[in-house]
Amino acid sequence: MRVLSGIQPTGRFHWGNYFGAIQQYIDLQTEHEGFYFIANLHALTTIRDARELQQLTWDAALDLLALGLDPGKATLFVQSDVPEVSQLTWILMTCTPMGLLERCHAYKEKKARGITADAGLFTYPVLMSADILAYDANWVPVGQDQVQHIEVCRDLATSFNHHYGEAFVLPEARLLSDAAKVPGTDGEKMSKSYNNTLAVFEDSKPGRKRIMRIQTDSRPMEEPKDPESDHLFQLFRLFGSEQAIQEMADMYRQGGFGYGQVKQALADAAEAYFAPARDRRAGLAQHPDTVRDILRAGAKRARETAAEVLDRVEQACGISAPRNAG
Repeated sequence: MRVLSGIQPTGRFHWGNYFGAIQQYIDLQTEHEGFYFIANLHALTTIRDARELQQLTWDAALDLLALGLDPGKATLFVQSDVPEVSQLTWILMTCTPMGLLERCHAYKEKKARGITADAGLFTYPVLMSADILAYDANWVPVGQDQVQHIEVCRDLATSFNHHYGEAFVLPEARLLSDAAKVPGTDGEKMSKSYNNTLAVFEDSKPGRKRIMRIQTDSRPMEEPKDPESDHLFQLFRLFGSEQAIQEMADMYRQGGFGYGQVKQALADAAEAYFAPARDRRAGLAQHPDTVRDILRAGAKRARETAAEVLDRVEQACGISAPRNAG
C-alpha cells in the first residue's frame, strides 16, 4: 500500500505533532511505501514572511529525519518542489462545486475565529486533494478533523473519473490513533493555534519552565485524584514506562502529592525520551548538504510519480496532445 501524508511548517513540531502523526509515519514506513512531504504551499495561507517560511521548512526537514523518518524507506520532499501538484490543483478546481468547499468545517471554523478567508484558505481542500491524488496514494493517515477533506478528495476524484474515465486512484483515510488527542498546557488539544504547545526540540531549560507552568486544578495535596481525567497524567503516560505509569496512577489515587512532583517527573521522562533524536538532529545540522541531497532525491522521485499521474489526467481531459498526434 502507498501511504501519503504532509505536515505544515507553520511552527516547530510539538508533542502533539509527534505522537499524533509523526510517530505513526515512522511506524508505517517499515511496512508500506511512504510519501511524506513538508507542506510549504499550504503554509502560505498562514505565514507571510519569506525567511520565516524557509527556516521553518528547513527545521521541519531536520526534525522529521531526526525523529526517525528514514529516506531509505520513505520518500521525503518539500511540497513546492513538485510543481505537477499545482498543475493538478487547477484541473481539480474546474470540477469542484463551490458549495462543497463552503461546507468544509476547517474553512468555517477558521472564518469563525476571525482568520481572513482568502482564496487559498477557501480552496485548501482542493490543493490537499491534489497532494493525495498526484501520488496514487491508497492510505492517508489523518485525525478525525481531517476526514472530511479526504471525503472531498474522493468526491473530486470520483467526479473526474465519471466524466473522463478512470484516471485517479481513490484514497482511503487511515485514522490516527488516540495519541492524536495530546493535551496542551491548558488541557485543551495541543495546537499552535491555541498557543498551548510543548516543542519537541525546545532547549532543556525553557522546555522545563513551560512544563512547570502547565495549568492544574487547585485541589489540596492530600485529596485522591483520578489520573484518567487529569491532562498532566495523560502527558506523562506518553513517555513513562509501564511501571512508571502504574506507580504514577497509584499515587494519584492515594493522594498526598503535589502537581510539581508530577511535572518534574514529566520533564525528566520527556527529556530522556527525545534525547536520541536531539543528538541525531545536532548531527544532521552539521551536514546540511546531506539533508539537501535527501530532499532533492525525494523530490525527484515524487516528481516522477506525479508526472505520470498528471500525464494520465491531461490525456483523459484533453489538455495534452494525443500521443499519436503528429
